[in-house]
Amino acid sequence: MSPRRNRPRGGESPDEHPGPAPGRYGGGGATESWQGEEWSVRPVSGASAQGKRYRCPGCDQEIPSGVPHLVTWPEFGGIDDRRHWHKACWNAKDRRTTRVQRSRNAPRH
Repeated sequence: MSPRRNRPRGGESPDEHPGPAPGRYGGGGATESWQGEEWSVRPVSGASAQGKRYRCPGCDQEIPSGVPHLVTWPEFGGIDDRRHWHKACWNAKDRRTTRVQRSRNAPRH
């Protein structure tokens, strides 16, 4: 049995494809329709957000630093319209209530 090749075949160098590799949490996003609007949905690995915390609008829970999640925004919205969601919360957005109920001592972020 011969050893595994670490270099691409055919003279192709690794820098010929500088874009991010498609994968579970990499690459481009998609456009989805929700509440009568088109939304851009982009997966985020969480690695670039070290030290940052976000609050998911779907479950009102914190998304810890370094956790993969989704960033969504209305197609014609601005940078202030971006929201960070857990992937499961975004997928269940139509099954959730419109108003999240917090307990009395919950932080309001």
